[in-house]
Amino acid sequence: MRWTLKSKPTEEKVEKLAKELQIEETLASILCQRNIETFESAKKFFRPNLEDIHDPFLMKDMDKAVQRIEKAIENEENILIYGDYDVDGTTAVSLVSAYLKTIYPNIATYIPDRYDEGYGISYIGIDFAFDNDFSLIVALDCGIKAIEKVAYASEKNIDFIICDHHKPGLEIPKAVAVLNAKRVDCNYPFDELCGCGVGFKLIQALGSKRGQNIDDFIPYLDLVATAIAADIVPITGENRILAHYGLQVINSNPRNGIKALIHQIKKKQLTITDVVFIIAPRINAAGRIKHGNYAVELLTEMDFDSAVEFAKAIEVFNADRKELDKKITVEALSQIMENEEENKFSTVVFREDWHKGVIGIVASRLTETYYRPTLVFTKSGDKLAASARSVKDFDVYEALEECAEFIEQFGGHKYAAGLTLLPENYENFKNKFEEVVAKSIDKELLTPEILIDAEIELSEITPKFFRILQQMAPFGPQNMTPIFKSTGVRDNGYGKKVGSDETHLKLNLFQGDNQKTYNTIGFGLGNKIELVEDEFDIVYSLDENEWNGYKSVQLVLRDLK
Repeated sequence: MRWTLKSKPTEEKVEKLAKELQIEETLASILCQRNIETFESAKKFFRPNLEDIHDPFLMKDMDKAVQRIEKAIENEENILIYGDYDVDGTTAVSLVSAYLKTIYPNIATYIPDRYDEGYGISYIGIDFAFDNDFSLIVALDCGIKAIEKVAYASEKNIDFIICDHHKPGLEIPKAVAVLNAKRVDCNYPFDELCGCGVGFKLIQALGSKRGQNIDDFIPYLDLVATAIAADIVPITGENRILAHYGLQVINSNPRNGIKALIHQIKKKQLTITDVVFIIAPRINAAGRIKHGNYAVELLTEMDFDSAVEFAKAIEVFNADRKELDKKITVEALSQIMENEEENKFSTVVFREDWHKGVIGIVASRLTETYYRPTLVFTKSGDKLAASARSVKDFDVYEALEECAEFIEQFGGHKYAAGLTLLPENYENFKNKFEEVVAKSIDKELLTPEILIDAEIELSEITPKFFRILQQMAPFGPQNMTPIFKSTGVRDNGYGKKVGSDETHLKLNLFQGDNQKTYNTIGFGLGNKIELVEDEFDIVYSLDENEWNGYKSVQLVLRDLK
């Protein structure tokens, strides 16, 4: 890895904040790096408060959205809650439909089929609404670019309310209301809500008309926190408050569906990282392997025993997903080696029987292995479909734009995209993509970078230091887990490879004349054991290790040299 030490804030700022908060300068420096420079901003950061949630009516079109839903209720219209099949979409549909059912019975949900309909609003979904007498569709986590589809619905006398967080195009769909803080004409104070977050603002607005306040909506925050974690949106501002309280709900009184998932994994206290790696993949697995409806049924189930049955089914989907993902990754890696493509600037692989639901995960795995822009193709009908993943600071969407002559359609953003093309264009596309990446990528980007917050002595890691670090959670984009560097450390001689396949590294480290040792684990670093016979440098984060009821601070190695 490339080790990059973040630039230090000015000494004056750091000293002032350290004094005001009565904390070590290292911690004050980390806060300043995150634009927390005053006592007041630190108070808001360390003590998230639901009173700091923004008024939902500050969002453009919120009043129109509320009026249209109230009118539908008054006229006894059927309302269809429509959302994408990923975690953000299914949690958003679960949240809005669960709330609306507390005030009105004529509510149904719709998740498009990943394979027959694809991402976002579909003509099949609109036809379903028409055939079943729905006159209002509330679309969540999708729809901001569905100009023709909203027009098509309009011809059938079906109104749309769009709740989205993706970047709008030049034209906004002609819906009754378009809730999206990223609209250039929207002055909402925070524009990084996820789709479920926008859905939350909608129910908050509807509730305020019924005399409900923010406390009445706390039970819905387990869904919002799950979506924030899964959709990798910045955990700052309003998202930080929602995630903080949502985690409390997840750990104290979650809805039956989430409780059933936790019941399956038998873990007591979940962090935001657990939500990302344990809860989210299981919700996602339903849409990848079977159908996103399973996730909505799980998350809206009122009976715990029934929720447990859904969770068991989803556990099977998740196990199937893991098997497929493992098998396809092995096949893809062997394809790269057979074709002697290890030294290229991009990875493009294809096999027609690979499962479309997991090619995005496989693309991420291959990116981890070779660390270069990656596309994984499979057959989809009479076309080829692919998932693209990128490396930090390389815009794969722009690279695909340069290959547009060989692509049927594509969409996505800087680091992840999807596309389809005709089989006869595959080789031409593959060659063109490699050519584009080779000429435009900064070669330094082909080595993963680790950003280091501060260089410290191991002796600085005290219980108080760790306690304050823990209060900086939940971590995520724009508030990542702090990474430290320490130099000239040694192992006490008992270092060893651990794990069933000996891929992890277990050490007890000390530094200089201080003989205190620090329990250390390096996941996936077992092959570096020969580097620990003498002094070495490390980059790491800090975590709590619990063994036989005893808790201690452990170093989680990210790299060593």
